[in-house]
Order: sequence, then C-alpha cells, then structure tokens
Amino acid sequence: MRLAFWRAGKDKAVVERAISKPKAEARIVEAAPKVEAEPASVAPKQAPVESGDIDLHALGAALARKRGWIIVPTVLALVASVAAVNLVTPRYKSESRILIDGRENVFLRPSSDRSTEERQSLDPEAVTSQVQLVLSRDLAREIIKKNKLAERPEFDPVLQGISPLKSLAALIGIGRDPFSMTPEERVLDAYYERLQAYAVDKSRVIVVEFQSADPDLAARVANSIADGYLVLQQNARQDQARSASQWLSGEIENLRKKVSDAEAKVEDFRSKSSLFVGTNNTTLSNQQMGEVNTQLNNARSMKADAETRARLIKEMLQSGKPIEASEVVNSELMRRLSEQRVTLRAQLAEQSSTLLGNHPRIKELKAQLGDLDNQIRDEAAKISRSLESDARIASGRVDGLTASLEQLKKQATSTNGQDVQLRALEREAKAQRDLLETYLGKYREASTRESIDTAPAEGRIISRAIVSNTPAYPKKLPIVLIATIATLLLSSGVVVTGELLRQTAPRAVAVFTQAPVRQEPVVEPVVEPVVQPMAEPMPDPVVEDLAPLQPEMTADADVTEFAEIEHLADSLRAAGPAAKKVTVLGTAAGEAITLSTLTLARHLARDARVVVVDLAASSPTIAAVSVDASAPGLAELMQGEASFAQIITRDKLSRLHLVMAGRPGFDRSLLQSPRVTLAIDALLRAYDHVLVDAGSASDLPAELLTAHARAVVVPDASMAADARTLMCEQLKAVGFSEVTMLSRPVQPSNAVETPRVVAA
Repeated sequence: MRLAFWRAGKDKAVVERAISKPKAEARIVEAAPKVEAEPASVAPKQAPVESGDIDLHALGAALARKRGWIIVPTVLALVASVAAVNLVTPRYKSESRILIDGRENVFLRPSSDRSTEERQSLDPEAVTSQVQLVLSRDLAREIIKKNKLAERPEFDPVLQGISPLKSLAALIGIGRDPFSMTPEERVLDAYYERLQAYAVDKSRVIVVEFQSADPDLAARVANSIADGYLVLQQNARQDQARSASQWLSGEIENLRKKVSDAEAKVEDFRSKSSLFVGTNNTTLSNQQMGEVNTQLNNARSMKADAETRARLIKEMLQSGKPIEASEVVNSELMRRLSEQRVTLRAQLAEQSSTLLGNHPRIKELKAQLGDLDNQIRDEAAKISRSLESDARIASGRVDGLTASLEQLKKQATSTNGQDVQLRALEREAKAQRDLLETYLGKYREASTRESIDTAPAEGRIISRAIVSNTPAYPKKLPIVLIATIATLLLSSGVVVTGELLRQTAPRAVAVFTQAPVRQEPVVEPVVEPVVQPMAEPMPDPVVEDLAPLQPEMTADADVTEFAEIEHLADSLRAAGPAAKKVTVLGTAAGEAITLSTLTLARHLARDARVVVVDLAASSPTIAAVSVDASAPGLAELMQGEASFAQIITRDKLSRLHLVMAGRPGFDRSLLQSPRVTLAIDALLRAYDHVLVDAGSASDLPAELLTAHARAVVVPDASMAADARTLMCEQLKAVGFSEVTMLSRPVQPSNAVETPRVVAA
C-alpha cells in the first residue's frame, strides 16, 4: 500500500485516494482547524533562483577579457625557464651494470656443496642488500680517495664558493651550512647526490649511475664503483676465510689435548678395572664366558649321547635280539667272534645233513656255537658299561663347566658397572675425536681459500660505463615546456576560479536571505493562534556569520509561519505520548516539507529528546545541517553496513538528532523493507518525539507512516480550501490518528530565520 499525492489545477482538488481502506477501520479524529482564504493583493513574483549549471559562455568571456593576466605570466615563465636551464651547469651521466649470480669455483666449494652444481638462487631481498652495499660509506670513501674527488670544487662547495642564496637558505634553516660540516661530510653529500644505484625489476642486475660536470669523471667513477664493489666482496670473503682458519687453528689445538686426555682416561680405567679387550672388541671376561658356555654345551651333548647308546645296548641284551649297535658292530673282537660263529654254523649245517642231533660231533658244534654267543653278549655288555662310564665322565665335565660358568657370571656381574663407565669414557673420546677430524677438514678448506689471491665474488660486471656526450641534467626542452604550461594553467585556473565564485555568489546569498516580499492569498486559521513572545536568540557563530546577509524582513511574512509551527509544537507537547510519532508529508516542494519538519523538530527539541527521520531524501537540507554530511542512513542500516550509533547524527544548530535515508545513490526499495518499521519502533522507545519526513509519500508503505502516528500536512500554497479539507479526510481514513494542516510551509528564502527560532 502506498500514499500518493498528485498536483492538479490551482482551484481544483489535488489529492486522490491511493489506498482503499474502509472508513470503519480508520480512527478519524477531527482536529484540523477550518481554514478559509482571504483575497489579498499580489505583488510581483520573485525571480527564480539560478540553477547550479556553469555558464561556459561567461567563463570564455572572462578568459578573453583577462587574457593579459594569462599571457604575461606565461611569457615571463618561458623567459625565466630558458634563462635558468642555460645558466645551470650541465651534468653528464654514465652507468655500469653488475650481475649478481653467486659465482663460485666448484673446486673451492665446501665438501657438503660439491654434489650440487647449481646453487640456490638469490631472492629479491638479497639483491636489494647488495644495492645497499654499493651505497655503503666504506666503498664511498675508497672511491673518493681513489679518484681524488675531495680536490675538485664540484664536490666541495667551499672550494668553489657558496652562493648568497644557499647562505640565506642555511641561515633560515632550510639547508645545511657547509661551513658547519667537515670536508668529508661535504664531499660525501655531493657524492651521494650524484650517485644512484638500483636493482632492475625482476632481475638480479644492479645499475650504478653517476653524474658529473666532467663526462670522463662520470664514467671513471661509475666503473670504479663497480670494481670497488667486487673488490670489497672478495676482501670480505678472504677476511672471512682468514678469520675462520684462525679460529679453527686455536680450536684444533684445544681439541687435540682433549682427545689425548680422553683416550688416556679410557686406557687407565680399563687397566685398573681389568676390562681388557680380546678379539672382536669384546672383553676377556665375556670371551671366557662364551668359551666355557661352548664347552659346557659339548659336554652335555657327549653325556646325552653316551647314555643313549648304553641304554640301547642294554635293551638289546635284555630282549635277546641281535646286537646291531654301531659300537658293537665296529668292535674288532666282535667281528672275529661273529666270523667264528658264522663258520661254526656252517659246519653245523654241513654235519647235520649226515649226522643225527645226538651225534657227538653235532653236540660239540652246538656247544661251541653257544659259547661264541655268550662271548658276543659279554663283549656287548662290556661296551655298554664303557659307554656308561663315558656318560659319567661327561656328566662330571658338565658339572665342572657349569660351576666355572657360574663363577664367570658372578665376575661379569661385578664388572658391569665398570664396563658402563668405560663405555661412557670411550663415547666421550670418540666424540672429541670426530669433532677434531671435522675441524681439521674445515681448517684445510679455509686455509686453501685464504691462500688464493682472487677469491670469486658474488657478481660480475656485465656492462662498463662509457663517456657520454649528451647532458643528463638539465633537460632543457621538458623543463621549459613544463614551466610554461604550468604557468599557463595556473593563471587560467585563477581567472576561472574568480569567475566561478562570481557566478555562485548570488545563489549562495539567495539561500540565506529573504526573497523580495510578495503578497499571496493568505490562508489563516479561523481561530487566531496565540503567538508567544520569543526570547532573545542565543549567540551562535553561524547566525552571526549570516547576519550581514539578512535584509529587512516584514513581520507579517515570517511571524505567521513560525508562530503557527510554534503553536503546533506546543500542542504536540501537550498531547504527550499520543504525539510520540509525527509524520510530516504534503504536496509542497520537498525543500519546503523538509524545512517545515526541521523547524517543528527544533521547537520540540528545546525540552525533549527529538529525532528527525528522513524518508523522502528529496532535499539536501538534512545533510547540510548535519554535523556529518557523509554519515550512513537507513539504507545502510538495512544492508547491515552501519549500526544505529552510526546513522544517528546531530543538528549543527540545536539539540536535535537526525537520521538520513541513505548516502547519495542508495536503492529506495530498501525503505520498503519491514525492518524499517522495526527501526522506527526502536527510535520511538529511545526518543520523546520521532518526526518522519515522508515528502510526497509516493513509494512508502502506509503502515510505516500511519501506525500510531499523527500527520502534519505541508500543502502547496496554490491548493484550494476544499482540496485541503478533502486531503485531511483522506488521511484520517487511511489510519492517521489526527491530521494537522499548516497554512503555509517554511520557504527556502526564510531558512535563515530557523536558527533564530530554535535559539529562543
């Protein structure tokens, strides 16, 4: 829903209803005074105020009229610049270029770097540091001494005489007095004034430029700086190697003594603790323990083997089975007995074929065969007993070796603590020995670098300076052109500025002064308002500055407007909470609505907390009277770009607070957001009165303006009485609790009176 007002004819109704809302839902309060028009004589209309456009024709005429003020300074600047560039001693510039590539002989690199052919590239900070080395004072002193610059008047102002202008500048503190400086300081200042060193962008090239009145000297000094820079780097490297070798030499002597002492402590402790080292770097006690353990394992194996063999032979003898053990089979006696047994069995078999079993020969052979079997079994028993004896011997050996091993273990346990101390001493001696070997290697490298006459530098000269025949300073043609054009533009700008000030002066006066008095049909209330006398205005620097611009004003022309607004302010104070929210709108120009709103708000701000919310943004007056014209507004608050504390500003001329709609160019659709209503509600809780400048209210939501609000209408001066009455009825119908219509708005020509009313 929107409130919209359209202008119509002078004597016709100018307001049409834009919102269809039943009258039953609107609370109508008839509080607007009835007005009637009285005819009056009409004076000639005021001339319209000039627009803000620039009169280019007038500017051109001013330039043509005051061309002498432009041509004469320009010609004088041309002549003076030509004379100056011809009087200045020319300087010639030569340059040399140095490439920082970190060159170094591969054979002179440290051992840790010899595996990599390419060194790490230099960063921009390293190149900049090399530029500062070129500009160092040590190098400058060497170049000055080498080229005898201190003997040249060009580099020592005292030798060539000081000009009165420089003496005057030094006297008033603009420049330095050469006589208060040492000769070295004077030469160094002149040297650095003519020297420029910089690194070429995105490269590792340093450019050294030097200027001098003598072209040969400029080239010679530039080359000397490049050579001196390389020599300075070489000397720095040799000094570094020399200092490193000297330090390493002293450290090596100390380390040798430390290594010798550490190794002596190791051997002394080993001899005292009997921790002698055998084969494989093991102590004798550990070596003996290992040997005894090996013998013990062998004895146990022999014992187990003998016992097993004896047990097997016994089992064979007890079972009556043939004895097939290797010890029995391999015995010489057993082989002979076995052969005899085989022979007897063969004879027994042969005789059994012809003789019976009871034959004496058969019985004899059987008896011999049985005797041989007994002999074989006896021999096997003997072998078994011998194996048992070997097992007992092995058992005794095992017992002896076990006792020896236990004794060695006890001895090793007692020497473990001493062994730990010995290992600690050996580690210390080894660490000292390794450090000594490292220092010896570094000392050999440093000695080698120190002995080389020409150590490699970090850079090399890629372009040497040559003698220049063209002066580098001053650039005659550019200087003359710049001085002439600058003087032309400056003089033209002065003329144009004066003309613009002359054009804008009448408009500035028109804003703060009263227009010529004119009589219009006056619309006055039927009930005469009570005009209270105003107190004397408070002293205000703004009012005092505007006082000279105020012409004589007719009392009837001004008192009527401000007295009516003051009477309205008194009625709003008397209404209390019912007049907490006041919406000011109408069909008048936006400037008139805004000025009427400010005047009413300043009256209310005398003894209450009042804020004006600009929702129309149709007049620059709000920003003009604010202490911060660029402050954010409601639009920025809706977008989250500002807070309440940032959008609330103060009025320059009163205690009034202001809230603007937004910065120039803001999106007015943001004012249609429901959050704007929440912002107004928040202001209503913080202030006694909230005045909303709605302008013509063409695109604002009705709820935003009518909710719990009273309306103050600022009509156009040409609106007829019946149109005003119709407007009041329509505004009551859309939801305003009470509608008050002003008889006439505050015009821009009367804006200067506003401070006087507020200060009362």
